Amino acid sequence: MPYQSSGGRRNSVQIGVGRSVWGGTPPVPISERALDGIPGCLAWIALLFSIAGAIAFPQVILVTAALLGFYSAVRFFFAGIANFMGLRRIREWERRDWHAYYAENAGPDALAWDDVQHVVIIPNYKEPISTLSTTLDNLAAQYGARRSMTVVMAMEAAETGCIGKAEQLKARYAPCFAGFHYTVHPRGLPGEMQCKSANEAWAARWIRRHLVDELGWNINHILITTMDADTLWHRDHFLALTCLFALDAQRYLRFWQAPIRYHTNIWEISPPMRLINAYSSAFELAYLAAPWWIPMPMSSYSLSLRLLESSGYWDGDVIADEWHMFIKAFYARDGEVTLERVFLPFSAYATTGDTVWESIKNRYLQTLRHAWGSKEVGYIVAKTLEHPEIPLGKSFALFFRVAHDILLAGAGWVILTVGSQAAILLNPALFERMMAEGLSNPVFVLLQTSFLLVAALGVVFWYQDVSVRPPRTHPQTLQERFLTLLSFPLLVVLTLIFVALPTLQAQTRLLVGVPLQFRVTKKV
Repeated sequence: MPYQSSGGRRNSVQIGVGRSVWGGTPPVPISERALDGIPGCLAWIALLFSIAGAIAFPQVILVTAALLGFYSAVRFFFAGIANFMGLRRIREWERRDWHAYYAENAGPDALAWDDVQHVVIIPNYKEPISTLSTTLDNLAAQYGARRSMTVVMAMEAAETGCIGKAEQLKARYAPCFAGFHYTVHPRGLPGEMQCKSANEAWAARWIRRHLVDELGWNINHILITTMDADTLWHRDHFLALTCLFALDAQRYLRFWQAPIRYHTNIWEISPPMRLINAYSSAFELAYLAAPWWIPMPMSSYSLSLRLLESSGYWDGDVIADEWHMFIKAFYARDGEVTLERVFLPFSAYATTGDTVWESIKNRYLQTLRHAWGSKEVGYIVAKTLEHPEIPLGKSFALFFRVAHDILLAGAGWVILTVGSQAAILLNPALFERMMAEGLSNPVFVLLQTSFLLVAALGVVFWYQDVSVRPPRTHPQTLQERFLTLLSFPLLVVLTLIFVALPTLQAQTRLLVGVPLQFRVTKKV
């Protein structure tokens, strides 16, 4: 590929050209497609089971749905506990003196503090200059930005004027960092689709060639951070990350992840969407804080260049890159890869739109894209069969972590809603008897307990989110208060629209082999 210097201190650009395949996916082998379809197949089996069961054995379906509802409520309860644990850890980490912590814990396997080099990849496509400028301002304010941080703007050739945009950003921000580069991911590379993952892989391979092979950087000292174009890191994120990477003797088998909060534009979105995003933030923090769950990367995360290279980089045909990259690395390194928590939350933009309908559509499409991670159930199955040398217990633990949420949001949701409603609608006498027996009926008790738990925890998650939100940009209106109160009884409907339906659509499309076109979701 042609290489062209862009001038300045360690500034460069690599440009590639090719035929466009934007909006499509490469052909998928039949065996892989069969594995991709596992969640969708189970969801449709659950639907048939729910309808048939509502006719043939309604009591069994109702009990099954009630047990699933109770399990979901208990899951909410433990998420609430984990969220409190996470908030406490965040307060502890914000008070920590990271230089002193390093001095106290540095052992013979530790890297020297100044050896750590951060390379930050920012994949972007049609992002406004204002958004990228805010992101780079945040990075420039991070610890050691001018000494040990190199930024790589991962541009897309499909975006008209991307080089001019990158040059404009370079002219303004190159003095703020140790290095400022940009790459241009070509269109139409074989086996690729339009996605963040392909762009990341192109940029990371360029980093390996240019920084390590050409400039002679020590690959053992390079920590790669890949981030969304709108990610705003905690002020101490890279300070803590330097310390954690330098101290960890298993640094080349680690991912690092901070909790996400959708707070950057929180006062510009509607109150119902604030509640949905509060739930998302709460569960992401809970998964990181809870010792009983395997944490997984989300949105913006870090790993060593050594681990990235030994795992074969990101795949070019994957939409949900975070989980896929972690799973790929897990199996490439004999099941030894784990994720470490960085309890310093970063802020991101919530989806929005010019109209209410556009906001709803954009949030739906964002969940649809995230739900494409349902592919990872089949991917783990395939990788487990490929790597019998890895203990089955390790593979199963990872499989359970990934499949749990995916199947609960698909097949589980179908049984919980369709199964319970169909059983009641087709058998009104069953419902009347349950209501008449009241607290003496186990199904009634399970359903009422589940409802109360979820309702109470809904308020808890909302309050936890409110307590850490940034200051308001404008006074609260009467309409906002009304919509906030209305959000709680509408939570079931909001969950249906923004979680269950896009998940089922993604799983069904994977089942029948209909590709998903990658779109950049409007957030500003």
